[in-house]
Amino acid sequence: MNIKNLLAATAFCAAGAGVFAQNNIIEEVAWIIGDEPIYKSEIEQAYQEAQQDRTPIIGDPYCVLPEQIAIERLFLHQADLDTVEVQESMIQQNVEAQLNYLISNLGSREKVEQYFQKPFTELREYYSTSIRNRYRVGQVRESLTKNMKVTPSDVRRYFSGLPEDSIPYVPLQVEVQILTINPAIPRQEIDDVKARLRDYADRVNRGEADFSTLAILYSEAPEGVRGGEIGFMGRGQLVPEYAAVAFNLNDPKKVSKIVETEYGFHIIQLIEKRGDRINTRHILLRPKVAEKDLSEAMTRLDSVHADIVNKHKFSFEEAVKYISQDKDTHNSNGVMVNSNDGTTRFEMSQLPQEVSRVVGNMQPGEISHPFIMRDPKRDREIVAMVKLTKRIDAHKANLSDDYQLIKSMYENSAKEKAVEKWLKDKIRDTYVRIEDGWRGCDFKYEGWIKTK
Repeated sequence: MNIKNLLAATAFCAAGAGVFAQNNIIEEVAWIIGDEPIYKSEIEQAYQEAQQDRTPIIGDPYCVLPEQIAIERLFLHQADLDTVEVQESMIQQNVEAQLNYLISNLGSREKVEQYFQKPFTELREYYSTSIRNRYRVGQVRESLTKNMKVTPSDVRRYFSGLPEDSIPYVPLQVEVQILTINPAIPRQEIDDVKARLRDYADRVNRGEADFSTLAILYSEAPEGVRGGEIGFMGRGQLVPEYAAVAFNLNDPKKVSKIVETEYGFHIIQLIEKRGDRINTRHILLRPKVAEKDLSEAMTRLDSVHADIVNKHKFSFEEAVKYISQDKDTHNSNGVMVNSNDGTTRFEMSQLPQEVSRVVGNMQPGEISHPFIMRDPKRDREIVAMVKLTKRIDAHKANLSDDYQLIKSMYENSAKEKAVEKWLKDKIRDTYVRIEDGWRGCDFKYEGWIKTK
């Protein structure tokens, strides 16, 4: 995500005025919706943020933005009527994630405050309100369409009514199965990594070194650039081994014992506990795979490939069941699942680079020779072999090949129509007054300006 887009999700939240408006100053009221005013300062704040984010505004911003704020007020009013609540822990987790992202990109809390020209406490309060409102609006929108039923005949009728230029073009897609082996890491390499971490911990515990400085210099985790700080996290957001040690830390001056997780080996330092959330910093070191062990794994998979393709001793699926060490696909015949949409189809750019390169020259049913790839989750080299299950060439969408895509398009369209109908009814039945100077607009929705 580009830093300029950081506030896009919350740019138009009405809560901004409550956080950023100066107290004890008479505000100019632009709109009144129900019994709530929309102040000129709210609109100006939204405009400033849109400019800051380089978010395009189609039309006059002093028409578009107050309408967007008013629409949000309607949803929030319905959320109040429906007593929609959001778990506070979830809100705070998202707030910390936003703030940690800002710190990661800008370098420090001070630079974040300088960039946004706001104290960190105000940014925290703003994000808390904004994210809470966003979730509540989302829940109202979902409730309006939760009972919607979709039948195959609905989807067929929708597709047949699409103009030719509205039918999407589907790029080349593939379905892939994968088998992986994680080469053994020499015991000496693991011992060396642990020795380095013990040395770092001892230096910090003796007061000879600063943990965050060591993290910047040596940690292999992405958070290393900001001194190893990961931000406030709930227990469920952390891998179990890390959480078990981190939540038992009590002295911010001391360093934990060495912790092994699927990502490597860590030492952890407590920064602050806040209710059921904790902020820690860590140093991560990953033992490296030796060339000899990679070669041995390649040789093993070469033999497996020959047994499947040449000797027909067993199938690829059977090999996955008994050999593959990929936890995500081991129990599903090696079938890879696209995390973007939950389907088994991938565009080539959505696959790991090494897999994409191999699959590009394969035919359905073909099994690749073994190759070395980098496990994106654990950032270590592994040996893999893939089977191309299906290849769907680029084409205009059709019901036979792309039913799920078209069904999703229909559902989105039907939900949007239902929400728009609700909004039109809500606007009609809600008291709205737009002050002089704010009326001469081409609004997206009719009915804001009441006629007698």
